[in-house]
Amino acid sequence: MTTTTQSNVNTATLELPELKKQTGQQPLYNVILLDDDDHTYEYVIGMLRKLFGFSPEKSYKLASAVDHAGQMIIDTTTMERAELKRDQIHGFGRDWRIARCVGSMSAAIEPCV
Repeated sequence: MTTTTQSNVNTATLELPELKKQTGQQPLYNVILLDDDDHTYEYVIGMLRKLFGFSPEKSYKLASAVDHAGQMIIDTTTMERAELKRDQIHGFGRDWRIARCVGSMSAAIEPCV
């Protein structure tokens, strides 16, 4: 602390170390689409286009990858957005093209490592 005296007035100045502004990034999460036999490629492509804004080509490639691998990471984002996208997939509705289909596809989220 430094004290300065001018004309009978005392002022004190506290010297503080410069504070570094820390900008933290939120952890990232993967949105994983899980394969099943109750949804058509058309359904998956339409869902990916509507919910994620993917092109028809990218949507087809992802649908094919999910079909062959059993699951596929379709987005990597913040936890809040990952939860939203998972919930949107779960709420997308049944595939009317398949009579036995009773609901939406399944998805999961997991921390990105």
